Amino acid sequence: MKINEVEALVGITKKNIRFYEEKGLLSPSRNSENGYRDYGEPEVAVLRRIKLMRKLGVPIEEIRRMQAGAQTVGDGMRRHLITLERERQNLEESVRLCELLKERPEPLGELDAESVLAEMEKLEQSGTTFQNKQRQDIRIRYVAPIVISTVLVAVLAVTMGLMIWGYAQNPVNAPPLAVILIVAAMPGLMICGILFALFQRIAEIGKGEIDDAKKY
Repeated sequence: MKINEVEALVGITKKNIRFYEEKGLLSPSRNSENGYRDYGEPEVAVLRRIKLMRKLGVPIEEIRRMQAGAQTVGDGMRRHLITLERERQNLEESVRLCELLKERPEPLGELDAESVLAEMEKLEQSGTTFQNKQRQDIRIRYVAPIVISTVLVAVLAVTMGLMIWGYAQNPVNAPPLAVILIVAAMPGLMICGILFALFQRIAEIGKGEIDDAKKY
């Protein structure tokens, strides 16, 4: 089977299938004629097991241990249940604090955050973890590198333009054209480097497993 067929059969995106291959959880054979990956029923069965574990929130490393036979499904679930229980306790504390804050009539600008934070710090000292559990929209992760790269490219482009403009305004007293071109080429090379790094960063962000289990 081709990857498109596996995607439709199992309900796991091609991106995730490749991700699991990169992580060593899946090792399809190669077609000797064209070198393409060739998926069969064993790979489909493995992907269904991975899908089950990931939808339960089991970490990749735990799945790897179970696949390798280092631990049974029961062992893995016992370890995972400890994590889930800890997360449930953290969530219960967050719910309790939200319930208390729900009754506060004042606007946020008048809220005594210090007292609430002090209570949260006590809970954190006893092992509670407060953090934002909502997964960020992946588009947000693209914003910072794109904005920074755009600003740097714009500054370097303006610098190049000013060099050329200065030479055009007074070519007699300006340094030789060859020197101007060499100096102006340096920001150009930096622009190329920035764009190359940006493309690499975007490709890196694009890698990895899709977070939404509904898309598996």
